[in-house]
Parts: sequence; structure tokens; C-alpha cells
Amino acid sequence: QVQLVESGGGLVQAGGSLRLSCAASGGTFSTLAMAWFRQAPGKEREFVAAISSTGPTTYYAESVKGRFTISRNNVQNTITLQMNSLKPEDTAVYSCAARPGLLRAKYDDYNYWGQGTQVTVSS
Repeated sequence: QVQLVESGGGLVQAGGSLRLSCAASGGTFSTLAMAWFRQAPGKEREFVAAISSTGPTTYYAESVKGRFTISRNNVQNTITLQMNSLKPEDTAVYSCAARPGLLRAKYDDYNYWGQGTQVTVSS
């Protein structure tokens, strides 16, 4: 019902920045809580950041606080993840997720997922 498409991944040196985007279609975007997760090879999927349906509430993993910022545009039906001061340990496939209602920090709580975009941070 809801389709999500990520973009903006790539290769960046440690200390650099990237901006990821997620475009949503097939649903009422303004009713969806949105989140970013990431998964590195051999590791569990990890919560990164989430934002409430209208935008006033955000929540971040401790590992990215102060470096990453999640935002949304309910007119363009998009969310973004601004990533600054990137570290090699940020290397992962980053996926956009959506659910109706309140934001959550566990992947099992999300109904819809994008295909993921690769972020590689070199040292």
C-alpha cells in the first residue's frame, strides 16, 4: 500500500557529510510515523532515527545524536536524514520505514520498508 524509495547514499571520507532522502507514495503521508534503520554486514538491523507524523517529535539512537538530523516535508511526502561527522562505523545499508500512528524505535513495529541505500564511510 505504501511504497518507499531511498536515495542519496554513496562513498564519503570520515568526517564528511551525506544527505539521504526517502520518497513515499501510495498512502497518506501525514498520518505516518517515519524512521531510518541501518544494517552493516554481519550485524543486526539498528535503529537510527524516527520522526512523528507531523514532525514535532524526533528520537535518535545514542550513537548518532548530535551528528544526524531527521526531518520531513509533508507537502513533498519525503523525509531526509542529514548525516554529519560521519565515521567508518556508520557504514551500512540505510533503509526508510513507515508505520501508521506513533513513532517507534524497533524494526518489528514498522509496516513498510524501502529497498535501502548504501552508505560507505572510508578512513
